[in-house]
Amino acid sequence: MQRIVIDPVTRIEGHLKVEAVVDDGVVKEAWTTGTLFRGLEMILEGRHPLDAPRITQRICGVCPTSHATVSSLCLDDAFGIAAEIPENGHLLRDLLLGANFIQSHVLHFYHLAALDYVDLTAVADYEGQDPDLLSLRRFIERGELGPFLPRLEGDYRLTKEENQALAGHYVKALAVRRLAHEMSSIFGGKMPHSMGIVPGGVTAGPTVSKITGFLWRLNEIRQFINDCWVGDVLTVARRYPDHLEQGKGPGRYLSYGVFDLASLAGPPMERQRFIPAGRLTEDGSLADLDPAAITESVAHSWYAAGTDGPPTEETTVPEPGKDGGYSWLKSPRYDGAPHEVGPLARMLVAYASGQPQVTGAVDGALSALGVGAEKLRSTLGRHMARALECQLVAEAMAEWVLALQPGEPHCAEFTIPEESVGVGMSGAPRGALGHWVKIEGGRIARYQAVVPTTWNAGPRDASDEPGPMEQAITGITVRDPEQPFEVLRVVRSFDPCMACSVHLLTVRGMDLGRFRVL
Repeated sequence: MQRIVIDPVTRIEGHLKVEAVVDDGVVKEAWTTGTLFRGLEMILEGRHPLDAPRITQRICGVCPTSHATVSSLCLDDAFGIAAEIPENGHLLRDLLLGANFIQSHVLHFYHLAALDYVDLTAVADYEGQDPDLLSLRRFIERGELGPFLPRLEGDYRLTKEENQALAGHYVKALAVRRLAHEMSSIFGGKMPHSMGIVPGGVTAGPTVSKITGFLWRLNEIRQFINDCWVGDVLTVARRYPDHLEQGKGPGRYLSYGVFDLASLAGPPMERQRFIPAGRLTEDGSLADLDPAAITESVAHSWYAAGTDGPPTEETTVPEPGKDGGYSWLKSPRYDGAPHEVGPLARMLVAYASGQPQVTGAVDGALSALGVGAEKLRSTLGRHMARALECQLVAEAMAEWVLALQPGEPHCAEFTIPEESVGVGMSGAPRGALGHWVKIEGGRIARYQAVVPTTWNAGPRDASDEPGPMEQAITGITVRDPEQPFEVLRVVRSFDPCMACSVHLLTVRGMDLGRFRVL
């Protein structure tokens, strides 16, 4: 047996350590460890409720809009105004969240994950006239490979022409991300950490000039997704068919749904959403989702025993070095079982629900590859689902922005109750995101955020069942333990965000430790 230790995993958001035991080329066991210390949830205690959407955005610079959206949904619920959000209010929230989905998804595939499959050094031989490739060639000729290192060697399978095409799209994707950020700033004031999303709706209404500026940028992005991204994912899948065979995980999937289409009245799981809520069981059956079945375990986390349970009741009490602990992430469970969340989970739930846009897009991609739907439950299936979801969201946003009504209300009035509880549940780029708040004396008494990567990268639970990412790594084939491409490809397919996943601070706000991770 041989133990592989990757610490830190690069090209992700935050700090993650992965260990795997390999026997005869197969991973027998795996452990994922969140090593980053945070403190956002405890910082919120005692603060004014309206601080929550601003502070929770600082959980992550990649997906702050998701936290602003879900935090505001949480306060809508606590303030009793969920049914009063104006049409402009929830449309603009959807557009802001959609712009953040686009920039995050583009970032993940092209700038974080694609380098596991694309050899950018192939551009050194480029002899054409594409300005993006010429600039990248000059960059490489000068030996300035820092952004592309460290990297593993030995399993790049694309042809020279395919490598060069995807390298050009790597550069184009930088401009696409800029456009998406600009879209966010048009309606949200700035990006990252938008000022636009608040309880009741948004801070500023639409104008004709804002709609026009948003739409032309969106159309540029749609062209890139349709002409480049979807085809690039299919190209990678054709060259790496073995990665459609492994990296499955627990086989259970969970989606809160995302992008409200109508009134926000009623429980989150019963609202009409562009991507529906639901979950898939191990046998592929579609099932309803009950938020009361969600708990978090700390059996193998560095938190004190007794601080786990439902998010409405749990606390955050650190216990560094706890016997049996190996991660600062908790272990979310639905009805006691681990569930994968993310674009793949959302697409599978929507596909099983028979949503026409999703079934058409998924069937088209599968047909192009000549494979069945079961291949989606894999390492490359996650990348395919992410690209297709981004395509569907971008197309829908073109309709949403034209439905805005300049001059009409965009935010509901509210009063802050002295005592209340609230929950907000929706989707972030990386998966199901939930915020829970308890208000006492007009102040935040307790706040909990259960985030996507906690679901995916959390450690074993009290029953010693591994988390989804640990299960996805277990059983894969590693051809060369000295160059564990396969392990890193599985991990990055989840697009982990450790910054979102770990929330820790001493009661007095003191540092527990300072680390420089190279």
